[in-house]
Amino acid sequence: MDLGKLIQLSALLCPFLLSLHFRIAGASAHIYSSQPFHDVGNSLLLYGGSEGIFASSRSLIRFENITLWRTITGKGHRSNGLVQAVIFEASDRNNIGGSAYGGQRSICCTPDLAKLQGCKQGEIIRIPSPHDPQWPILLPVRFKGKRSSAKMADTEILITKTGIYNLLFISCDPQLKGLKMTGKTVWKNPDGYLPGRMAPLVNFYVYMSLAYSLLSAVWFFQYLRFRMDILPLQHCITAVILLGLLEMLFWYLDYANFNHTGMRPLALTTWVVTIGALRKTVSRILILCVSMGFGVVKSTLGGLTSKVLLVGVTYFIASEILDIAEHVGIIDDMSGRSKLFLVLPDAFLDAFLILWIFTSLSKTLEQLQMKRTSVKLEIYRKFSNALAVMVVASVAWIVYEVYFKATDPFNERWQTAWTITAFWDVIAFLLLCIICYLWTPSQNSQRYAYSGDVDEENEEAQSLTGGKQDGDISLVKQEKNAESDREEDVEEDKRE
Repeated sequence: MDLGKLIQLSALLCPFLLSLHFRIAGASAHIYSSQPFHDVGNSLLLYGGSEGIFASSRSLIRFENITLWRTITGKGHRSNGLVQAVIFEASDRNNIGGSAYGGQRSICCTPDLAKLQGCKQGEIIRIPSPHDPQWPILLPVRFKGKRSSAKMADTEILITKTGIYNLLFISCDPQLKGLKMTGKTVWKNPDGYLPGRMAPLVNFYVYMSLAYSLLSAVWFFQYLRFRMDILPLQHCITAVILLGLLEMLFWYLDYANFNHTGMRPLALTTWVVTIGALRKTVSRILILCVSMGFGVVKSTLGGLTSKVLLVGVTYFIASEILDIAEHVGIIDDMSGRSKLFLVLPDAFLDAFLILWIFTSLSKTLEQLQMKRTSVKLEIYRKFSNALAVMVVASVAWIVYEVYFKATDPFNERWQTAWTITAFWDVIAFLLLCIICYLWTPSQNSQRYAYSGDVDEENEEAQSLTGGKQDGDISLVKQEKNAESDREEDVEEDKRE
């Protein structure tokens, strides 16, 4: 199968297959479908979620239909098997648990800790927060008699302090091993159900959609005006603009629906990230092809075509995996370190593409200098300068992004995390604007196209006459032929 068809097929099948596997994801509704508890230290623990929440009278965490299920054994059960839901802000994370004599930290109270800290043995160690003694909040649930299930009363916890909040379900009773839980929790911010780190992106995508709409209007006006002189390169630029506009619009629709309903259709989100991955891939391949001089100093990429397509497919897959892991079905604010392992392959491919782009761009500039094609050379010099500035900014941002995610394991800088995503969208748009400016459709578009081994005089003639210079060239050729004929006659006279 041709690699070009393979790219198109993978782009179509990936979101389709994922949309068949998933239906709807709970957004700020964290759904627990028979989730098991795990052994963590001296406790049984189930991770309930983590989100950034802005303080407001409308901000809350709501528990709905939380039911605990324990396994039935022949030994029977304690009548008061205890499970506690713990809600705490990230800055109070050290207020849960303790250690005796500097030893290993325990979540549950032990006999030694009961003597040292006055905690109650068999329960969670809780140290009141200096900001609010009522926090961290503990919500107890007890099993009664030999019942196999225990239901938590539906309740709401109001959030009065802006922060990143974590929810854990913990049991200190070893007889509850094999414990599972069903139900859901709903996390709500003042303006809707979007997690705090995503909330600023709603307005951001509105502005980006407007920016792409303006660029599209200007570009398509020129595109239709000079449609008879359009180059293949300009067709590719048009595709990137359309993909960018669609991506921004769909991101806004996805987040707006998420914020309004609290639910996030996985099929829609998968299509959005697929369009984004395709846009990023086509953009990078476009820049690579331009740097190689495709359509300017060479009519085809020759043997490099398969390599370029292979890199494109690889980048698309890596970008798709990263975006799916960060967006599709993800409810919590992922920790920085978990994101780091997904960012590294994408960053490595970007670094490889940057090296290839500048190597190719250097060779293209040398060819243009050898051919003395000043018009094309000037365009490529402007392009290389702009690309260099963007690459320096990108490399600096990659270093910052890696540092940001590696040094924020508890996601405490969640309020500025949206800028990580926003930067790449902005810089991609700026570079696209520069490319549109340099290769905007015009009546002289054909002077940028590959035209064989033309010399500088012919190129300048094309730019002055709008491409209609056949008569002038024929006259020049006739004069040159006449001069060569006279020289041959003189040589023959000398021989005689």
